[in-house]
Amino acid sequence: MDKNSEIIRTEIIRILNENGKIRGTELANRVIKKMGNEKTVYREISALVEAGEIEKKVHSRSHIEYELINLYESVSNQLKNLHKEINMIFEEIHNFQQISKEEEKSFHERLRSTIHLINRVQSSDSIMKLLSYYPAFKKDKMFPQIKRKIEDSWELIMSNILHQPEEDFLNQIFENLRISQINTKNLN
Repeated sequence: MDKNSEIIRTEIIRILNENGKIRGTELANRVIKKMGNEKTVYREISALVEAGEIEKKVHSRSHIEYELINLYESVSNQLKNLHKEINMIFEEIHNFQQISKEEEKSFHERLRSTIHLINRVQSSDSIMKLLSYYPAFKKDKMFPQIKRKIEDSWELIMSNILHQPEEDFLNQIFENLRISQINTKNLN
């Protein structure tokens, strides 16, 4: 599942969490207004119904309602998936540290791998920041565990960067992350 699908699903669940039961067209329109196109949104709604996370009630052809089956289970499943993802990333970072020591990786291989890991941790961190605005997610016991694992991942990445033999490794990461590419001529 790509990140857009995950974001759309999270938005669908957030809306259902706030409203309880909601008509299908209203749900789709609210999600489309924030992100995604109609086809993608309806596909994700159908996928959530098939996965058993939301319930579809057909009153008539023009009156279809959706509601969360079990809010706690739904939130828990979303956070379990994110926890699984961050654990895999953490293992990759740890493995990168071991491989860098054992094998003679080129500067560019290490740079690319580090940037890739940074981007993955940033993505998970961004999702957590978005979810922190919703009490249902923030109250779940998995939430602080995931936040700690993300912090541990950042620390491990920084440790890896600091232990690289090249002095300008961090500067190269900044250049490749486009942090230092602010053109001073454009500043007033």
